[in-house]
Amino acid sequence: MKVVDGQRSTYRPPAASPPPLRRGPLLVTAALAALGGALIPAVAVPALWRIWQLYAMVFGAVAAVELGAVVAVLGWPTRRTAHSVALTAFASLVLWVLSRPLGLLTRFDPWQPADTVAGFTDCVAAGLQVVALSGFLLVARRRAHPRPSALRRVSAWIVLFPVLLLVFVTGAAGAVAAGDGLAGTSASTLLDGGPGTVEYCRPDGVPLAMDISRRTGGPPAPVVLFLHGGGLVAGNRKPAGPGALLAGARSGALRDELTARGFAVAAIDVRLTPAAPWPAPLSDARCAVRFLKSNAAALAVDPARIAVWGTGTGGTLASLLGVERGPDTGQYSAQDSTVRAVAAVSAPADFDLTGLDALTRASILLALGRSPATLQAASPLTHAGPGAPPFLLDGGRKSAEFAARLRAAGVPVTEGPASDHAVAGFFAAAVR
Repeated sequence: MKVVDGQRSTYRPPAASPPPLRRGPLLVTAALAALGGALIPAVAVPALWRIWQLYAMVFGAVAAVELGAVVAVLGWPTRRTAHSVALTAFASLVLWVLSRPLGLLTRFDPWQPADTVAGFTDCVAAGLQVVALSGFLLVARRRAHPRPSALRRVSAWIVLFPVLLLVFVTGAAGAVAAGDGLAGTSASTLLDGGPGTVEYCRPDGVPLAMDISRRTGGPPAPVVLFLHGGGLVAGNRKPAGPGALLAGARSGALRDELTARGFAVAAIDVRLTPAAPWPAPLSDARCAVRFLKSNAAALAVDPARIAVWGTGTGGTLASLLGVERGPDTGQYSAQDSTVRAVAAVSAPADFDLTGLDALTRASILLALGRSPATLQAASPLTHAGPGAPPFLLDGGRKSAEFAARLRAAGVPVTEGPASDHAVAGFFAAAVR
């Protein structure tokens, strides 16, 4: 401090600005992780808004703040902006923990709109937030080399490029899956419009959609309920898009042949595991059957002639509708969920983990967990017995053993190969 004419000067030197950070591979990777982790809930906000606006505003605000922080750290890479993105990533993680593992957000699970194509999309978002939080804390704490050589910079990019690429692909895939609900119209609760897209059930506050196709006019039509594949963890009812890609086999050709034969075809979404633990998908399929019976007059369908058809694990659900007489509780409980015929194509009939390869075992554990009681309850082979409707079976793990047990119980069974024409003919004969 200087003394001028016997007086102390009040001059203070300007505070040093925060030292800038290099836009190196670690910062870019952390920024991409934060971007993906924020985009996943952000693109699901419109679907969430249609269910409950309060959750939509909370999730939208948190995502918007984090996106703004990512823009700031990329434009002005300092320790302060890095800390701000780390703080928003931590806030997003807290929101995920409160809503999913702890289940403290009441009324319904706000992550369900993001999990309609893959039942683990919310876990992807949380994982990206962990990468972002860790990356920005590391970036803010480490000492930047004053003049890194070109070799040092190139080596850093080469080492971290696989991680950066994985973060980018994961974030993009998660955002596409979470935003699948943006395409197309939302389900309507009104049935007076006849065939189209309707909301068939709302378990735990989550609206589920059904697409109904049939010829106009004529007497009440028999119905075939279609259940998509995807290992219980992925896919949806749509004929195109990421959900259809993950669901595997397409339903368009058979749907057209069935409608040409006078059938109505109803394709549904179900809650996916592990976001909604088993038996949520089966409960939703049962509710769809009860919905069709309860609203048969409005939909111009015949409630006494409802059949079910599924591919992959959708065929497993279809088989369970035929052989497992579970409780019909929840919406439309005055009706039952019995069906007149079942077609299961490439459908696993048993989920016993013995002798499985590592990939198949991991997919079953992801979908159902490791509880022996759950694995047994989800296996149609366990429930095969008398009183089941006619079955058409074409492939799938232990499908032949399942067919043999059904025949031994006096159930009519037709085994594949099941072309579209053969499946349509089977339904025409079974529900006539």
